[in-house]
Amino acid sequence: MDLQGLSVSTSPDINDIEEGLSFKPKFDASGLVTCVATDAATGDVLMVAHMNDEALRKTIMSGEGWYFSRSRQALWRKGETSGHVQRVVEMRLDCDQDAIWIRVEQTGAACHTGRRSCFYRKVEGGEGGAKLSFVDADRVVDPKTVYGK
Repeated sequence: MDLQGLSVSTSPDINDIEEGLSFKPKFDASGLVTCVATDAATGDVLMVAHMNDEALRKTIMSGEGWYFSRSRQALWRKGETSGHVQRVVEMRLDCDQDAIWIRVEQTGAACHTGRRSCFYRKVEGGEGGAKLSFVDADRVVDPKTVYGK
């Protein structure tokens, strides 16, 4: 694990991982860790993305949300195109250190669809299977204007 300049333990001791204070994120086979971003003020889930070693390091060092795009195979800073940046207020690691939660102050939309959150559809069960309905789906920006697409 390469979190250059950051103190990282590689101890395999489960008690150290779950109860200790050593920072040792567990990346998956693709070198990624899942990150959930929530609004620091409201607690609303804004988005779920992935971080590689470099994205995690840049997030910690800069205080802004950095991620790794699996589809583009590229590092990206939230807001680098849209201006809708995430200022990290707090970062937490789950019990086995394979998932990250960041509480952020979100500027503008968190979702590329122009919505405040990427979670704007509710799943409802019933006869015929799962159905989707819109909730909190108002756009805060026009994605065509922001991204030019």
